[in-house]
Amino acid sequence: MRLIARDELKARLDRGDDFRLVNALGGWAHRAKHIPGSLNFATPEESLKVLKRDEDIVVYCSNPKCIASISAYLFLESHGYAKVTRYAGGIEDWDAAGYPLEGTMIR
Repeated sequence: MRLIARDELKARLDRGDDFRLVNALGGWAHRAKHIPGSLNFATPEESLKVLKRDEDIVVYCSNPKCIASISAYLFLESHGYAKVTRYAGGIEDWDAAGYPLEGTMIR
C-alpha cells in the first residue's frame, strides 16, 4: 500500500498538484469535517463513475486506525486504479498540525 505523509500531502495541495483527494468516510462525517477540496461518494460504485483510472488519487479517513481509507484504497485498486495513495493519518493528524479543515463541526 502506497502511503503519503501529512506534510507531503499539504505541499501537494499548496502547489495545486493535479490529483483527487477522497474522504472515504460517510456523507455525514464528510459534511462535519474534511480537508478542503475533498470529494466524497455515497457508495464505492459512485466513485467509479467519477474517478478515472489514470488519475492520481489520495484517500483518507479519520485517523490511522480507521479502516475506511484502507477499504477505499483496496476497492479502487481492485478496479484497476493504479495511482492510489493512502493518507493514513487522516483528519485527526491533519487537525493536529493545525492545517485547515472545512465542515459544520469546525471549532
